[in-house]
Amino acid sequence: MKDSKLIAGLFAAAAFALASLSAHAQQEAAMAGAAVATNDATLLAKVKSALSDQKEITVSANQGVIVLSGTVSSSDAGAKAIQAASSVAGVKEVKSELTVAGK
Repeated sequence: MKDSKLIAGLFAAAAFALASLSAHAQQEAAMAGAAVATNDATLLAKVKSALSDQKEITVSANQGVIVLSGTVSSSDAGAKAIQAASSVAGVKEVKSELTVAGK
């Protein structure tokens, strides 16, 4: 009888421990997701600032990857925008969806 109570108690403790670990893991994952979103927002602001003279370019960020889209006046203007975005600290990659006007 004592063995049955002991085993039942151990199972209950194990179930509680697993539930606690699962809740902790979910909380950490949520916090990591929030950190990525914050980092993307910061990167987005920095890249937009670096491209403030090029209003025709739209900028988006996802996990450190910057996407530039829109129409630029020349391929040189597009290359400069890509270079400016690439030089921002924390940017992992720049993807260009830029098109040149008149082409």
